[in-house]
Amino acid sequence: MSRKTTPVKANARPKFGPQRGVGPGGGPHGGGTGEKAANFGVSLKRLTANLRPQRVALIVAVALGTLSVALSVVGPKILGMATDMMLAGIMGRQIGTQVPAGTTKQQVIDGLIAQGNTDQADFLRGLDFTPGVGIDFGGIGQVLLLVLGLYVVSFAFSYIQGWVLNGAVQRTVYRMRQQVSAKLDRLPLKYFDKQARGEVLSRVTNDIDNVSQTLQQTLSQLVNSLLMLIGVLIMMFWISPTLALVALITVPVAVIVTTVIGKRSQKLFAQNWKSTGELNAQIEEAFTGHSLVKVFGRQREVEAEFGKRNQELFKAGFGAQFISGIIMPVMFLVGNLNYVVIAVVGGLRVASGTMNIGDVQAFIQYSRQFTQPLTQVASMANLLQSGVASAERVFELLDADEMSDEPDGTLGDVNGRIAFEHVDFSYSPEQPLIHDLNLTAEPGQTVAIVGPTGAGKTTLVNLLMRFYDLDGGRITIDGTDIASVARGEVRSNIGMVLQDTWLFGGTIRENIAYGRPDATEADIREAAKATFVDRFVHSLPDGYDTVIDEEGSNVSAGEKQLITIARAFLADPSILILDEATSSVDTRTELLVQKAMSALRSGRTSFVIAHRLSTIRDADLILVMEEGSIVEQGNHHELLEQQGAYYRLYQSQFAGAIES
Repeated sequence: MSRKTTPVKANARPKFGPQRGVGPGGGPHGGGTGEKAANFGVSLKRLTANLRPQRVALIVAVALGTLSVALSVVGPKILGMATDMMLAGIMGRQIGTQVPAGTTKQQVIDGLIAQGNTDQADFLRGLDFTPGVGIDFGGIGQVLLLVLGLYVVSFAFSYIQGWVLNGAVQRTVYRMRQQVSAKLDRLPLKYFDKQARGEVLSRVTNDIDNVSQTLQQTLSQLVNSLLMLIGVLIMMFWISPTLALVALITVPVAVIVTTVIGKRSQKLFAQNWKSTGELNAQIEEAFTGHSLVKVFGRQREVEAEFGKRNQELFKAGFGAQFISGIIMPVMFLVGNLNYVVIAVVGGLRVASGTMNIGDVQAFIQYSRQFTQPLTQVASMANLLQSGVASAERVFELLDADEMSDEPDGTLGDVNGRIAFEHVDFSYSPEQPLIHDLNLTAEPGQTVAIVGPTGAGKTTLVNLLMRFYDLDGGRITIDGTDIASVARGEVRSNIGMVLQDTWLFGGTIRENIAYGRPDATEADIREAAKATFVDRFVHSLPDGYDTVIDEEGSNVSAGEKQLITIARAFLADPSILILDEATSSVDTRTELLVQKAMSALRSGRTSFVIAHRLSTIRDADLILVMEEGSIVEQGNHHELLEQQGAYYRLYQSQFAGAIES
């Protein structure tokens, strides 16, 4: 192995662990997205494109909606007929008391004209009455039953349409969640280094839920509203083209109002969901580290930061909802003015005999039905803008740069010879970290990596695990470039125990078996005994069935680390990486675990990152790193004899013990 040259600064190493929000990108959000205003048109088009797989369901829903609306809009016209029948009966009975029996309708009208009552004659000409004949309650009853039947069937079609649309929307959102989940698996680690964890979670949960709610509410209302507009418009032109043209004045007003207000509120909706993500990130960070916040007495600073973020969310949310909320009252005002105009013009036409009063009644109902969907469509603008703003945040995640394509190479049976050949790497171009690094680990060797914090120790194993891609050079396992092998293939041969332990919500047995899902109960207990997990498990009420909560607070930090070691032990990997694997255990347990680790490392190539030099004295090779460079290498005794960097590290740790 040759020593690497040109040492460079190593302060670009990202932070791993609970505070993932700070990364090489700088700042709490690094290279976070969401700074620009939402591109409403493009995002809306892309969102609707996600509905294409459900086009059959959407066509069925539109057909059902058309039938429902058709039956619904015919109702007022038929009710107008009932009104005309009732008015004709009233007028027939009243006129029958004033004229001789047997007088016809035309004779009554001619008599009125002769007397100069032309307005009354025009009014009666539009009624189908017979002098002396009263209200036909049987006929009116049949008309009302017909209308009731139409409305019931219309409701049934509408109900089925809602069920079909709901299924289409939920399947679309289900597929979107699958896409996001798959995308998260394909994103490189550097993406998460630059994103606050709460921000990512907000996109995956809050934003997708908002998209679901938007599609659920707007799609059904939009389809029904458009169909209702078309149906009502047809009936209005059928009854009176003149009044229909008067009613159409509402349409351009609605378009202008919606467009003007929508443009002003869209930026606020984009800021609203951006602020939501930032607030979630701040809350997640504060509660994850709530113990440290209390220890250092920073509650007021945390509360102040929360208040600032909350105020930003309040301003954006209030502004967006208030401005977009103006649409509804404006549309109500326009609808009421339109209603007044139609009532006046319709009344004049009834008086002139050019329209029946029943038709005017039906038209007034249609005018209400006409303005209602316009108002609904306009009022949906705020919900639609909110949903599209959330959709854009989801699309930004889906469009993020992914890891390089997976090659189809394989490693075969791994012996464990690992070589770093002229490796170059940096977390950001402005801060180079590793340059022209060369080292070789022979099969079965234990290679210890020591050095000050930020020297690049963890970076080496991250590169070996292919968490990051190299800027130059290559890393080989048994002569095979790991860049030519699928990441899963590489990682399946490597067991890793990190300084920051990770346990999921489940039993201790399940957490250990995570390293090998097909392991038997005997295998799990054997791994637990070898790593001294079995010793403390029996003191727990439920033993191996003890459920660990999300934060693992019901077991100590040392016990959590032992469980992660048992997980790696059970996996039985060809290559082993231990990153400060015993940093959280007590001295006595550390000695026991070291014995277990020695047995685990037997016959395996192992990389051990350690700050406590006492844990790596028996390593076959010790690499001393400073500022991204390997400055020394050798075994424990050789490095002490050189009295260089390793000797100084050793002296700094044990000087007190030696002096005493």
